[in-house]
Amino acid sequence: MPVNQAIILASRPKGAASLENFTLVENPVPEPQTGQVLVRHLFLSLDPYMRGRMNEGRSYAAAQALGEVMIGGTVGEVIASKNPRFKIADKVVGMGGWQTHALSDGRDLHRLDGSVPLSACLGPVGMPGVTAWYGLKKIIAPKPGETLVVTAASGAVGSVVGQLAKIAGARVVGVAGGTAKCAYVVQELGFDACVDHRATDFQAEFNRATAGGINGLFENVGGEVLSMSLRRLNPFARIAICGLVASGYDGTPTPVKDISNMLTMRARMQGFIVTEHLAIWPQALAELSALVASGKLKYRESIVEGLAAAPQAFLGLLKGENFGKMLVKVG
Repeated sequence: MPVNQAIILASRPKGAASLENFTLVENPVPEPQTGQVLVRHLFLSLDPYMRGRMNEGRSYAAAQALGEVMIGGTVGEVIASKNPRFKIADKVVGMGGWQTHALSDGRDLHRLDGSVPLSACLGPVGMPGVTAWYGLKKIIAPKPGETLVVTAASGAVGSVVGQLAKIAGARVVGVAGGTAKCAYVVQELGFDACVDHRATDFQAEFNRATAGGINGLFENVGGEVLSMSLRRLNPFARIAICGLVASGYDGTPTPVKDISNMLTMRARMQGFIVTEHLAIWPQALAELSALVASGKLKYRESIVEGLAAAPQAFLGLLKGENFGKMLVKVG
């Protein structure tokens, strides 16, 4: 009998997440009932938001349930169908979770047309890309010549933000960890500058790169970089808070210094959850797909093989060990 492998949340982290929080289990592959389809997963997306869902407590979405399959975006192939909307061999994107197979009634699945590589549908033409598109266009809305700072600039979201901002005519300064990532951000993605937050002279370099002030900030990290950016704001700056991967998911305090500059610069800071803005997804995905297909939007992926590798890869993602979009090649 075919086996479905799945990774469940075995326990909630106390501080930093660890391998002990996850357990790999095996069960028979389920049979689809009327109206259902069975999907064999090809790629699993690993994203920072998953760490927040592992905590128990009030948030924008329900906490990941203990003993249940970890939540996650997937691309897969329909291998059995009792739903007239889908046929065998259809390629679909959905939220199948950390497992090799998943049943669905089809409402969470979207058929892919093959215009871009399948893995890209979990990156620049998926949730990370739409996140970048919404935060940049609907919150920051950069004008030509304005300076935009993007943290985690080489990541799945930040890399798209910077490229879209360049298309809009902005000057873009990235922040990334390591000389290799900074070189990629400038030389491959076309950012105007990138500052290595691991460098000993980081603050001085950051100040030089933003000498004319900051009109927009796309924040993926939080912590000291956010405080440094607040000190550099220009009047009427806009800040999109996308994530706080380095300062908050583990339950540690997230201090923000120089918040008074928000008042003196009449700045606006807005957090957002992209799944609360489903109306913009078709437009965003159409634009992103066309840019990727034409080669105008570049992306990079870190891919690990096999579902069993997902927990270690996820922990590495939280530490910034990935380069670009973090994916698991499931099948």
